[in-house]
Amino acid sequence: MRPIISRETREILARLTHDRERTNILKNLEQKALVYLVQRIPPWIKSDGLTLIGFCGSLIVLASFILAVYVSKYWLFLGIPGFIINWFGDSLDGRLAYFRQVPRKWYGFSLDLLVDWVSTIVVGFGYLIYTEGKWELVGFGFVVMYGWAMLIAIIRYKVTDKYIIDSGILGPTEGRIIISAIMIAEIFITGAMLYAALAAAILLFIFNILDTIELLRIADKKDKSLKKQENAGKDLQQ
Repeated sequence: MRPIISRETREILARLTHDRERTNILKNLEQKALVYLVQRIPPWIKSDGLTLIGFCGSLIVLASFILAVYVSKYWLFLGIPGFIINWFGDSLDGRLAYFRQVPRKWYGFSLDLLVDWVSTIVVGFGYLIYTEGKWELVGFGFVVMYGWAMLIAIIRYKVTDKYIIDSGILGPTEGRIIISAIMIAEIFITGAMLYAALAAAILLFIFNILDTIELLRIADKKDKSLKKQENAGKDLQQ
């Protein structure tokens, strides 16, 4: 039976992304899925539990790389449910808190960033285990580029009070899908992951450069606006 959503619940759902501006290509489909899922989380599962579930998804991805090296490449298929579990926990932990009207904004923000960073390192470590030689630098570079993107998001939040986690039409969800597709391609075309990871790192570098330039422009504009307000205040005092 389809649940009846009260007016109060609709208002809560509308606030789930009140401080986030999404630009990713799958945002509409993703938001509908999250609205559907957040209402069906069992009462005994808390937001921190979802965060843990999401992190376990990253550990499953790590396990898929390890098993692909020591058992069979077909274990890379295990990475797909790993990314799905990661998306489920990572996307719903904060939204569940707002849905149940028990948000801890700064606690949740801090925990989310820390776990996201550790999860990125875990997946990157899995890639390092799977590759060898100079290709290991690609995995390291990708982790660094992702860390740079996270830093941009944090600074932008401070400057604009908007938490933007997407780079243009690509966001974490699209990233998971792309990496999953690359892992599947690697099973049938040896080396596909190496070149795809290199391309992804280069693209992320370009996106980060563009986002950094835009962030600095916004920060400079805000400084000038604050300076103008400060000067106007001094004129009024005189």
